[in-house]
Formats: sequence, structure tokens, C-alpha cells
Amino acid sequence: MFRNEVGALIVRVVLGLIFAVHGLVKFQEGIGNTVGWFESINLPGFLAYGVAGLELVGGILLIIGLATRIVAGLFVLLMAGAIITVKFAVGFVNGYEFDLALMAMAAFLAIAGSKLYAVDNRLFDQK
Repeated sequence: MFRNEVGALIVRVVLGLIFAVHGLVKFQEGIGNTVGWFESINLPGFLAYGVAGLELVGGILLIIGLATRIVAGLFVLLMAGAIITVKFAVGFVNGYEFDLALMAMAAFLAIAGSKLYAVDNRLFDQK
């Protein structure tokens, strides 16, 4: 059982780090660039703020283990949206393979959770 929790911890922290960095970059490079890109693919520009915010804040929450299942579920939806609206047309290789891997990692966490070194355990006194 402990090995499973160590594996889930690794997935949680790595996935959180990937999303947090991607969200941070969107803000650091100017969220206006992301807004413009969203508009260029016929998505409302304001969605860029939600996506970048979810990536940054959600990534941090995953790293510390707070609301892991909820955040992971949101990341599944986010990756599904990215694949459907942009990446699928490019194809698997250099297209949606990375997004699919992130979606699978997020789905694992949404289903299984990750309790080891998670703030959730401290706040809600879970064993």
C-alpha cells in the first residue's frame, strides 16, 4: 500500500509542477499574448485568465496536496478541451500525446487521490 502512495505522490507533485509552471509562464510572458492566441482560435479571450489561473493555482494545490481530486478532475476537463479544440487536428505525434499523458495522470489522481504528504490529511485528519 505504501508503494502505491509513493507513486501517487510522485504523479501529484510532477503534474502539479508542470501545470504551475505552465500557468506562471502564461502570466510572466503577458497574459495578453494568451488572450490573443485564444481569440485567434475562435475562443473567448477571457478564458485565458481562467486557464492560466487554474494551471497556476491548481498546480500549487496539487503540489501541496490540497483538493487533489477536485483539481485533478478540472485538469482532466482542461486537457480534454485542449485536445478537442486544438491538438487533435494536429495528430498524435507532436499533437495531443503530451496532453493525453497529462490527462491520464490527472484522471488517476481524480480516481485514486494522493494522501501521502498531503495538506488535506492535516486539515481533515484523514488516516
